[in-house]
Amino acid sequence: MADDASLSARAIRDKQAENQTLRARDLAESLGITEAQLVAAHVGHGTVRINPHPDDIMGAVPALGEVMALTRTPSVVHEKVGAYDNYQSGQHACMVLTENIDLRIFPQHWVSACAVETISDGVPKRSIQVFDAAGDAVHKIHLRDGSNHDQWDMVVETLATSDQTDTLEVAVRIPPTPPLIREEKADLLRAEWDKMTDTHQFMLLTRKLKMNRLGAYRVAGAPYVRPLANTAVDQLLALLADSKVPGMIFVGNHGCIQIHSGPIRTLKEVGPWNNVMDPGFNLHLRSDHIAEVYEVRKPTKRGEAVSVEAFDKDGAIILQIFGMRTREVDFYDDFTALVARLEAGEVLA
Repeated sequence: MADDASLSARAIRDKQAENQTLRARDLAESLGITEAQLVAAHVGHGTVRINPHPDDIMGAVPALGEVMALTRTPSVVHEKVGAYDNYQSGQHACMVLTENIDLRIFPQHWVSACAVETISDGVPKRSIQVFDAAGDAVHKIHLRDGSNHDQWDMVVETLATSDQTDTLEVAVRIPPTPPLIREEKADLLRAEWDKMTDTHQFMLLTRKLKMNRLGAYRVAGAPYVRPLANTAVDQLLALLADSKVPGMIFVGNHGCIQIHSGPIRTLKEVGPWNNVMDPGFNLHLRSDHIAEVYEVRKPTKRGEAVSVEAFDKDGAIILQIFGMRTREVDFYDDFTALVARLEAGEVLA
């Protein structure tokens, strides 16, 4: 979405004041701007532009104590409560790895960021919000009642940049890549699939064959992939909640992947949203956005990794659900037995 020069920062602030019940992303869309531009319009009015690089942010936010980490796409929101720690930097990929906050970070997409403070009923609401080049949210850190609010000013001062303008230029949003299918390489795909010893090798394999994840799933066939009904994710969440079998739920955009590890307990459907509402973990899934679902099996040195993976109508991945993994084991009979109960779907061309 390109910058809408017809709206000044003052006009954007006025529009938000008039529409306080609308979520920021929905308001921005209604105004023809991006969420990053909506947030930037409040610089100098409770909002401060900060250095977006994860090295800087992750170096500062542990001082805030227990917070809520949020990563989302248009189809799903993943929220985890915990403290940031054990940050591992890298040129192309970084990591936060604690019992509760588990992130894979891709710094090239951490392009702009703001520290945001608003007052509601006399109570401050504080967050750090990171955006990509197109102005879409990559990751957010929300302070909670029990967070170290007395450290907020210090963290913001540490991260603040010299550029405190209230306008922001954004790039055109790049659409998702549709399935890249190479039917002529089906036998090679299966042969190389059999040789994998780690799930992370899969993306290297697809790039080598000039496919992508969804394209490879459409080509591979049994026993590597089983198409499932579009309702299979809701079915699996219900089975996990009923059985208390632990799983790993991955949600990500191109800048951040956030992972929940453990059981889920409470499901609540509200309109098109299927919601996990557990202490320390919330998931908000637009089930009506799911267009394709697959059961996927990948060999590893620690056993077979089984996952259920959902995609939207444009081919973008919505979420992945794996059985709970450890350093020793990638295969769990209880989770695999639940996946085997999921309703099969049609094979798409």
